[in-house]
Amino acid sequence: MKLNEIANNRGATKDRKRVGRGIGSGTGKTGGRGVKGQKSRSGVAIKGFEGGQMPLYQRLPKRGFNNINRKIFAPVNIGRLQEAIDAKKIDAEKTITIDILTAAGVVGGVIDGVRLLAKGELKSKVTIEVSGASAAAVAAVEKAGGTVKIPTKAAPVDASK
Repeated sequence: MKLNEIANNRGATKDRKRVGRGIGSGTGKTGGRGVKGQKSRSGVAIKGFEGGQMPLYQRLPKRGFNNINRKIFAPVNIGRLQEAIDAKKIDAEKTITIDILTAAGVVGGVIDGVRLLAKGELKSKVTIEVSGASAAAVAAVEKAGGTVKIPTKAAPVDASK
């Protein structure tokens, strides 16, 4: 067998539809575009156009704000943390970091860090180091005898000096 002898199996491919090639073809004359008007011509882009009337998307007021500097934290509940400790995926004796949580499969897709949330119940005494935590989660960890470490931001450098 040679490269020039390779071909698809019969019926594996279909010829493209040749539009506008005579009335007998079934897609002749108007080429499947209907009759006359702007939409039958080429170069049409009228997605939000309302005939010159102010379009709906412009009539409605603008609302909200998207902060480009926002932090996106991956959430982890203390109940899920306890499940991983019970399943021996995490050692409760050591300090639990973001890397350990990711390796254990407790959290995935970490972008800016991990935020500890209070859903569930924690029985183990743990020391956990995360990017953020809710007040209820910190209280639940401390109630179980553990601690939560949240790294503080570095002081901004003053460029004027």
